Amino acid sequence: MRERRGLSVDQAATACGIDARTAYRYDRGQSAAPAPILKLLALDEPNTDKKTQSLFKFIDLFAGIGGLRRGFESIGGECVFTSEWDAYSRKTYAANFPVDHEFGGDIREYSANPSRIPTHDVLLAGFPCQPFSIAGVSKKNALGRPHGFLDDTQGTLFYDTAKIIAHHRPAAFLLENVKNLERHDGGKTFATIKAVLEQELGYHIQHRVISSEGWVPQKRERIFIVGFRDKTDFDFSSLVVPMPGSGPKLGSILQSHNEVDSKYTLTQHLWDYLQAYKEKHTAAGNGFGFGLVGPNDVARTLSARYYKDGSEILVAQEGTRPRRLTPRECARLMGFDAPDGDDFQIPVSDTQAYRQFGNSVVVPVVKAVAAHMAESLRKNLTKRTEVANQLPAATQLRVDEIIRQFG
Repeated sequence: MRERRGLSVDQAATACGIDARTAYRYDRGQSAAPAPILKLLALDEPNTDKKTQSLFKFIDLFAGIGGLRRGFESIGGECVFTSEWDAYSRKTYAANFPVDHEFGGDIREYSANPSRIPTHDVLLAGFPCQPFSIAGVSKKNALGRPHGFLDDTQGTLFYDTAKIIAHHRPAAFLLENVKNLERHDGGKTFATIKAVLEQELGYHIQHRVISSEGWVPQKRERIFIVGFRDKTDFDFSSLVVPMPGSGPKLGSILQSHNEVDSKYTLTQHLWDYLQAYKEKHTAAGNGFGFGLVGPNDVARTLSARYYKDGSEILVAQEGTRPRRLTPRECARLMGFDAPDGDDFQIPVSDTQAYRQFGNSVVVPVVKAVAAHMAESLRKNLTKRTEVANQLPAATQLRVDEIIRQFG
């Protein structure tokens, strides 16, 4: 009944006049919802022309194709501002989400004047990760170029995010990056990030590296940094992550043979090259080479360079050369589509689609993190509203200053 009305659990709780914890028990089947509650859910069939009342507002920075947005819309959030500089990603984002708000490009134009960004409760940012990734750092070291916070083009974008947080003081934020961020430059980069968020901005932060293989058939580890402005009982370590090996296998997302165009099968020349490359590095004791997988396997991490040769995830084909995943299979592998779905719109070339999915987040992981944050966020926003409602209408004090006064 809740899903038929298009409500999140928290929205259903509000509609029924019950607390969220009780609603979650009903939703999980831990206890039976009484008839009066079910009647309340049955009332007022949803009007598809009317937007469901949002529980909180969020902004989507370095938005890519909207993976973080998917997660926070699933808990009742409303996106009020988006920023993404890549034109092709903007095209895909606009094809899949209603963009009824400002859709900015370069975030630096907004961090220079943060008042241009609407007031919001939650800030989401998958700030550029290349300067902090193992591959990116290795490449730049080889070229004698600076990386991390020394990189003038990308390394400072975290600080642009911090400027926006400092100005708007949202109730919470979620930052996402590559696993290697924690170890980059001997831990100094991450220590700097923590110092900015905790000491300079005053947020209570927790972080966790989460692998996606419990939700999708792909080993993809990313670091998530959760921050709350006011102290909460949020405990990131209590998020239950499915055990490795318990998740789905590639066969669940693969298209049938007759659905896959022959253009995705590797040419003989490329296949010969990849085999020779792997043989050379195997002989040298290195682990470089292609990853050949079947329906019972879990894939390596899909990367933004997948369009070049597809070497990290090659699907074995009986009687012929292996093939790349199709963009539709990548959409499923990243959780933008259900395992057998095709709803996510892909309005760009295969090359751009591979880049976009390879740079994105795994949607079910973000949904799990968002759901874990939901109760603390709800309590945080409720407390702030209650305090604000105690004030005379003419007061000009900031809500955060008032909360400090109230302890």
